[in-house]
Amino acid sequence: MSKELEARLEAIESRFAIDALIANYAEAFDTMNEELLATLWHPDSRLLLGANGDAEGLDAILAQARVNMRRMPHMHHWMANALITLDGDHGHGVVAANCLFYDIEKGPLQVSGQYRDIYERRSGRWAFRERVFETHFATPLQNWVPVAGTERFGRPA
Repeated sequence: MSKELEARLEAIESRFAIDALIANYAEAFDTMNEELLATLWHPDSRLLLGANGDAEGLDAILAQARVNMRRMPHMHHWMANALITLDGDHGHGVVAANCLFYDIEKGPLQVSGQYRDIYERRSGRWAFRERVFETHFATPLQNWVPVAGTERFGRPA
């Protein structure tokens, strides 16, 4: 196999790994899966969520996630338009996010923004090195009540 073909194959495999990283971030929060969330970071990574907490290091990221999961026991993240640039074992990305949260104090919220990511491959494993959320807007969804589905937000079926 030529060097060029090897490089192209490596870039494709890296892109798939980073796409999975982005999707698994949403899945981990949406299903409150702390074990999955722990696999997405390097020990010295940073997650900067602004009003929802900033954390440096894996233990701090998981601790802050637990706080957010208690405060927002229903989360739904939709990630889109991932613009990813790779350079060897390093990468950068901008990922659009539209989220629906049920905040136990504020009620249903829609939040939109972008994640600005730094990815790093160490020992063959891609993970977030840094993830920063930039909020475009957060708005309460007044009088919003689910009428079907498995999530009732504390309301009887």
